[in-house]
Amino acid sequence: MSLTYLTVPILYFACYMLPAQTVNLDNKIIPESLEKEVIDAISFYPELYDTAIEFKFKEHIKKSTMQAQPRFASFFKAKENREYVILISRSIQIEGEKFTMEDIPSDVKVGWVGHELGHIMDYRERTNFGMLIFGMKYLFSSMHIKEVERAADTYAIAHGMGDYILKTKNFILENVNLSEQYKERIRRLYISPEEVMELINENKVEEEPEIVGKE
Repeated sequence: MSLTYLTVPILYFACYMLPAQTVNLDNKIIPESLEKEVIDAISFYPELYDTAIEFKFKEHIKKSTMQAQPRFASFFKAKENREYVILISRSIQIEGEKFTMEDIPSDVKVGWVGHELGHIMDYRERTNFGMLIFGMKYLFSSMHIKEVERAADTYAIAHGMGDYILKTKNFILENVNLSEQYKERIRRLYISPEEVMELINENKVEEEPEIVGKE
């Protein structure tokens, strides 16, 4: 699945969403320490207003900072009624370098949450059987991981979160304490900062009104 293929239909949302919206907190469970960042991120996704999502701390998530997944109890409901959980690692251990959520700048956390909400946007379109196949492929195919992670970034950027996504990438790629091997994995599986800028500019072009010449 190419990046261009993902971008074309998703750009539709960027043109028709409001700059901000009221977040439905009745169906969202958010840790107090991350309330600001989560509300900032989810305000970019009006489509998720009626979607139940729990943001939940976990002591450690292998190879991840955050992880979005359907709630098991709702997995076999119709896809429009699914509930989701976004697990958030309390501490992040990367090759000897340890971070906590308190160590990470607020805008970077907004970007990370926005990326995970991009995953939920992707999941919403998949059938239950499709989600099962999705999970199996994610475990065994690095090419599938690349497509999925790039799709999540693309959803976030198309919803106006490009600046936040860029900050999360720069936080990793410009961190002198992280190894080049780890950074290379990020470059291989995720959209590059240069591609983020391209998508931001594409969205701006789509949003600009057509200029009609005078008669």
